[in-house]
Amino acid sequence: MSVRLPPSSPAPWPRPLLLSLLLLGAAPGPRRGDAFYLPGLAPVNFCEDGKKSGECKAEIELFVNRLDSVESVLPYEYTAFDFCQASEGKRPSENLGQVLFGERIEPSPYKFIFNKEDTCKLVCTKTYHTEKAEDKQKLEFLKKSMLLNYQHHWIVDNMPVTWCYDVEDGQRFCNPGFPIGCYITDKGHAKDACVINSEFHERDTFYIFNHVDIKIYYHVVETGSMGARLVAAKLEPKSFKHTHIDKPDCSGPPMDISNKASGEIKIAYTYSVSFEEDKNIRWASRWDYILESMPHTHIQWFSIMNSLVIVLFLSGMVAMIMLRTLHKDIARYNQMDSTEDAQEEFGWKLVHGDIFRPPRKGMLLSVFLGSGTQILIMTFVTLFFACLGFLSPANRGALMTCAVVLWVLLGTPAGYVAARFYKSFGGEKWKTNVLLTSFLCPGIVFADFFIMNLILWGEGSSAAIPFGTLVAILALWFCISVPLTFIGAYFGFKKNAIEHPVRTNQIPRQIPEQSFYTKPLPGIIMGGILPFGCIFIQLFFILNSIWSHQMYYMFGFLFLVFIILVITCSEATILLCYFHLCAEDYHWQWRSFLTSGFTAVFLDICSTLLLLKTADHRNSEYNFVLWLYHDNGFDLLPLYRNHWLLCMLLVCYQNIQCGEGRLKKPSVSS
Repeated sequence: MSVRLPPSSPAPWPRPLLLSLLLLGAAPGPRRGDAFYLPGLAPVNFCEDGKKSGECKAEIELFVNRLDSVESVLPYEYTAFDFCQASEGKRPSENLGQVLFGERIEPSPYKFIFNKEDTCKLVCTKTYHTEKAEDKQKLEFLKKSMLLNYQHHWIVDNMPVTWCYDVEDGQRFCNPGFPIGCYITDKGHAKDACVINSEFHERDTFYIFNHVDIKIYYHVVETGSMGARLVAAKLEPKSFKHTHIDKPDCSGPPMDISNKASGEIKIAYTYSVSFEEDKNIRWASRWDYILESMPHTHIQWFSIMNSLVIVLFLSGMVAMIMLRTLHKDIARYNQMDSTEDAQEEFGWKLVHGDIFRPPRKGMLLSVFLGSGTQILIMTFVTLFFACLGFLSPANRGALMTCAVVLWVLLGTPAGYVAARFYKSFGGEKWKTNVLLTSFLCPGIVFADFFIMNLILWGEGSSAAIPFGTLVAILALWFCISVPLTFIGAYFGFKKNAIEHPVRTNQIPRQIPEQSFYTKPLPGIIMGGILPFGCIFIQLFFILNSIWSHQMYYMFGFLFLVFIILVITCSEATILLCYFHLCAEDYHWQWRSFLTSGFTAVFLDICSTLLLLKTADHRNSEYNFVLWLYHDNGFDLLPLYRNHWLLCMLLVCYQNIQCGEGRLKKPSVSS
């Protein structure tokens, strides 16, 4: 009998498929399973115990991952809880991305034989004496985890073991985790998974899911190789108070633990496993049923498309107005017959002798531009590989590993861009420029990350990065990224400075009084609204995936939004830059840099609102880690957004260069 549950995250939305078609068959989503195994993840063949050979094996290992909760930012390793532990087994190796994401995969005591069914098999028994401090502490930790709805995450053949149930709107949701237990409040309200069983009714009582019914689906290999391949693993958590622990029968009342229980408490953990052949699911598409049921895959598609059309329309209008306005201005200037006519003109032509005056704090601006280049290229390449399927959920930790490796290897473009712009600003302290490019922005992010890690260490969370991994990150930074930055800076300083089309006046021109909308702060704020509008919806789904501990796989849509964001940032910055130049304000470099960069401020505001919504006023450490998490995650965003503004700076440079080239003609003729 199916039971309707409230969704574990915000209510689902209709499923988005049209965008994948819009991306010209790039297969960013999981509609084609082949895309997820493009890197060549090898399938494992299984066969019955008496038929195993070198081409297949009979033993099916179940691994356990960290336990987490949507109500807490602190995940914990499986061994932190007093569950049944594996007697022996080698812990699988994890890549850098898995460690940074906090995954802690370990062997479990659950062992299966292919096509061999077991019913109510005892795994272990845990006994607690409430008068003993150690046992009481373990039991209290277990109760708190059930109160916060901590979830198990099990893995079979590199696939999550899912718990599938019907949600409120009638859709089927397959959760890649299942709860430890649930709690009935002292007022009789059933929390979380306690709604699945009418026998969960005792007030102020915890019910632990100490039994799981596991069903493993397989597909028989049709080629010459032997055996079958696993295509799905599903479970249903249950609770039984086993009366005969030595010979459990998995029947009777649920396993309840009163909040005021005393004396001896015994919890027997059992499982049942069965196998079923599924001829409809292929091994290459076995992730489809999980990804298709994720809450963030159900989007109000027409709302998304409307927003996309609006953004494209506004972007087109900005580009059209910009091009037509510049064309008219240049044509009007070219029709002038004398210098006197030009002197009567006003606007951006009057500041041509100051337009390329070096900005204040040119060192800092060039450093930000170099770091922005590094992150911009990293983001583009990472999303591109994700669209091709290389960074799919099947390849655990690949997304973060790819991003970190790309960032390390892209030190050369960062040093080159920073050096080129710093030299064009007339700077001579090249050593300081290179050192700041190598350490300023990465150092801020690393310091934020390290402080957060210290707190997680103190809390004993699995999200804390091991010391060895921190050393490895520092080694990548100092031994690879920094030298590459120096190499890029060497070639950047070796090249001649960028030549400006006009000579800069020795005496700076006085800037007239500015109107409200041409002042720096209002212009910067207005410039960030449009770019933020085109990423707002996608940002919602990303944050929802992060805090709901769900897999995010809509990289095709994300890549499209990324491109739109770049274009929107560029056009908004060019437009506002033009207005400022028309107002005879030639301090355009930092303003262009910060205009679209203010999008990150709107993003930080959203993260702060989310923090206020999810803050636990009982746990200051939790709130501080949550704030640092937001701050650390969004520290990078202003960098590459601001680089887009630098791209806008370059576009403005080209436009002015082109305009000045035409403006010289009347002067020569006269």
